[in-house]
Amino acid sequence: MFGEHHDLVHELPEYREQIHELKMNNKHFARLFDEYHDVDHEIRRIEQGVETPSDAYLEDLKKKRLHLKDELYAMLKQD
Repeated sequence: MFGEHHDLVHELPEYREQIHELKMNNKHFARLFDEYHDVDHEIRRIEQGVETPSDAYLEDLKKKRLHLKDELYAMLKQD
């Protein structure tokens, strides 16, 4: 698990252009994208041992990241 990339472009490479377009033109998508990026960054810091919160906190972050990814994916599918 350590070292895996979960940023949205790695997770959904076939939507690279749509992701860029929506980030530039859809404020709601851009906000969710930024939130996803922040959560993913925090998870990576925890997995690398930079931060050491509880396992429950890490699991909550992973659930939040998955929820955000699902929302962003649904928006990409609509476009």
